[in-house]
Amino acid sequence: MTSRRSTPNVTKHKKLSPELKKKLKGHTSNPLTSFCYMPNHTNFIGADKEEKIVLLLRKHPITNLPWIITAIIMFALPLVFISLSPLNFLPQNILLVMLIFWYMMGFVYIFEQFLSWFFNVNIITDERIFDVDFYNLVYREITDASLDHIEDVTVTVGSVIRTIFGYGDITIQTAAQIPQIEFIAIPNPDKVAEVLRELRVEEEIEKLEGRVR
Repeated sequence: MTSRRSTPNVTKHKKLSPELKKKLKGHTSNPLTSFCYMPNHTNFIGADKEEKIVLLLRKHPITNLPWIITAIIMFALPLVFISLSPLNFLPQNILLVMLIFWYMMGFVYIFEQFLSWFFNVNIITDERIFDVDFYNLVYREITDASLDHIEDVTVTVGSVIRTIFGYGDITIQTAAQIPQIEFIAIPNPDKVAEVLRELRVEEEIEKLEGRVR
């Protein structure tokens, strides 16, 4: 994880252009949002007191469809078995235990998939970018880079489904310890890339102003 440069006694936050703010329109108090501009009451590990979150991002909700369909099939399968009666030779108490075990497995699967979507986030602050990879409740991986380390931002959409639902990937080339950070399947990738470019310009202006002073 890269270290953030010391900026004592600085409380000024970077500002996006009015045109870009109009395009974003992503502010919401919904905790399940996948795209939120300037979220309220949101904090994260490693944040500095003066650091302000500009964008909070998760994978587009449509990416949850595969595991939701899998979960529906898992919950429907016992009904199919009961209607076809292939296990009628087993005692009723054994069938009940098997059914309870199967549905417990289903709930665990749903819970795990939801946590993976909810806690795998990308964060853009007025100083840094973060990629949080959540693997389980005891292990996560956080990659960050300062805005002034960003060298290139590439947007990839790449399919009809992604174009229809308006999500894609962003690849960020950096001069930091981690040379590449990826935001995967996020909503409005073009707007996010525009935010990154504006914040990077603001960072360069701040550096120049600091030299002049």
